[in-house]
Amino acid sequence: MNYSVKKIGQILNATTQIDSKIVTGVSFDSRKVKSGDLFVALVAENDGHDYVQQALTKGATAVLVDDRHQIDSKIPAIIVSDTLLALQQLGEYRRHQINPKVVAITGSNGKTTTKDMASAIMGSQYKTFKTPENFNNEIGVPLTLLTMPDDTEVLVVELGMDRPGQLTTLSELVSPDIAIITMIGEAHIEFFKTRENIAKAKLEITKGLKSQGTLLVPYDEPLLTNAQVKQNVQTFGQDIKDINSSSSKTIFTYQNTRFAIPLLGRYNIMNALAAISAGILLHIELKNAAEALQHFDLTKNRTEQLTTSHGVNLISDVYNSNPTAVAAVLATLKIIPATHKYVVLGDMLELGEQAASLHACLAETVINANVDGVYLVGPLMNKYLYPILQRRFDSAHLHQYETDQLAELIKDLQTLGENGDVILLKASHGIHLENVVNALVK
Repeated sequence: MNYSVKKIGQILNATTQIDSKIVTGVSFDSRKVKSGDLFVALVAENDGHDYVQQALTKGATAVLVDDRHQIDSKIPAIIVSDTLLALQQLGEYRRHQINPKVVAITGSNGKTTTKDMASAIMGSQYKTFKTPENFNNEIGVPLTLLTMPDDTEVLVVELGMDRPGQLTTLSELVSPDIAIITMIGEAHIEFFKTRENIAKAKLEITKGLKSQGTLLVPYDEPLLTNAQVKQNVQTFGQDIKDINSSSSKTIFTYQNTRFAIPLLGRYNIMNALAAISAGILLHIELKNAAEALQHFDLTKNRTEQLTTSHGVNLISDVYNSNPTAVAAVLATLKIIPATHKYVVLGDMLELGEQAASLHACLAETVINANVDGVYLVGPLMNKYLYPILQRRFDSAHLHQYETDQLAELIKDLQTLGENGDVILLKASHGIHLENVVNALVK
């Protein structure tokens, strides 16, 4: 990014002042501003306009502000009616100026892992940029567009969703060539009520999908395979052979090519096949895709494999959670070779009226996982799952904690297990089990 204030004003059809300054980056957090940044004063819980001077002190070249706030005439500025909308318009302009092939990914689970896999595959043959961390909303997506390098040939972008209409906005913003829906689960069912409504909202990703673009959906999800969309639809996930899992990787064969991914679980094979299918559409050779997936960079806390200070294997999957995701990761835990296995389950959030039944229905899945100990965290797990598990586990093997008792949980887990044992941690991000993981691997 290398725009003058005047150029940005022209792009946004906005008023400018001191417009000769050059902007080389963008930030909406005054604490993270770097020299050359455009500071975007967003109006949210905190009003970014209150931090304009702090941003300038940190090195901001200019500020993007709205016309309802007064700004010193001596400050380089772009003045608009809505700073969030202007940020999105600027990102959209850059998307079309650089004009990479765009792979957009959404889904109830697996979108970040699929993003990481797709980025590695595309990077084997193209100059590729991907969504940093989880920058997948109305703010994060335009920031992704504005931070991608000028020579980007393929952009792999993650699109999040928690309400109707959101994916329409994001899809139209990035105008994908390929769109992927990883799966339909129960995430955000509090707001959507049914999986059918979730599927309908996920299909909004096709609103910005180019007319000659392709939508990739899992072959075993009729809510997606039977959907009526204008673009080409292809399925992924079928025709896999020779599946074999160890404690550190999953091996499978697809189109006579052997893949070995450093992740556990059949659900991660589905994520891999979504990414591979996108690669095939962009003419990536399968041998290059296989090599890329052997050692790709995985975003933190997505089925991450770690080791505690005394040699216990940790499986950390604590960024989001819903019943489908818990069942999938527990099925994986069941086949991992280990002397003893333990599971830490935190509340699954945003399940609304179905929270009670969906937490309770995990009981059979937990019991069938053949674990040696269960540690439950949060009021939902303790109210709805704990009483059912009490019928199968005694007090020495079933434990419960409130969300403000993570210190006690850490203390109990620090002495749990021996070299070669496994502890799985799974919860919605709001439970903050990542703090437990960080404490155990110090």
